[in-house]
Amino acid sequence: MIGKQVRMERIMNRENGRTLIVPMDHGVSAGPISGLVDMKTTIGKVVDGGANAIVIHKGVVRTGHRGHGNDVGLIVHLSASTSLSPDPNSKVLVCTVEEAIKLGADGVSIHVNIGADDETEMLKDFGEVSKQCQAWGMPLLAMMYTRGKKIKTESDVAVVKHAARVAAELGADLVKVSYTGDVDSFRSVVDGCGVPVLIAGGEKAKNDVDVLKNIKNAILAGGGGVSIGRNVFQHEYPSRMIKAIKAIIHEDASVKAATAILEGKAK
Repeated sequence: MIGKQVRMERIMNRENGRTLIVPMDHGVSAGPISGLVDMKTTIGKVVDGGANAIVIHKGVVRTGHRGHGNDVGLIVHLSASTSLSPDPNSKVLVCTVEEAIKLGADGVSIHVNIGADDETEMLKDFGEVSKQCQAWGMPLLAMMYTRGKKIKTESDVAVVKHAARVAAELGADLVKVSYTGDVDSFRSVVDGCGVPVLIAGGEKAKNDVDVLKNIKNAILAGGGGVSIGRNVFQHEYPSRMIKAIKAIIHEDASVKAATAILEGKAK
């Protein structure tokens, strides 16, 4: 499995085992939203800030997501649905592991909505993708969201903990889940998973400091980093936001120090 180890080091910090991933796959689900109209420019800002990896769909790779500047880990997203669908929670596979390899991917990601009406189909797809990743030595990021009739709150620790464990049981190398709100509850998610757990960013936040606090607390709980999209690419200063988050994840900086970076008062 040396191939997987090599690829993992392209999307994670080999020294601390943590990562800062910026998903920018929202163009399929929501269209050309703010921050994702000019993909090359936005990706450039994210890379300049020091992100470990980005998540994009295969078409963006084919049109040339890079071409200058620093390199960045490439994770190709395999799942899709649109907000216009009768059931946006029903994700289908639109790319294969083999396609991703041909595109030069360092990893692939899938989206599974635990509790959704089509959960069984998404889990079936998860199993098949996991099998392909094992065969090819390809790292797998599982984006596990808790959405369905039985779920009252997506960030409830009981359901988040369950979703994270499902991902680990089915072969994910990295798991992305909603943050549960505090150090102790998120620690129980991490402890019950067994593979690195990343927190999602969710909707664009009104307060940057709250985002940074959540990230700091997730790291204190043993989290493996973040997979944050809109709170980065829709930020007024995406590169600064990345640098602030990077300081917390990779340098164990305080929220105060990270905020100074975001405000341009520190490097």
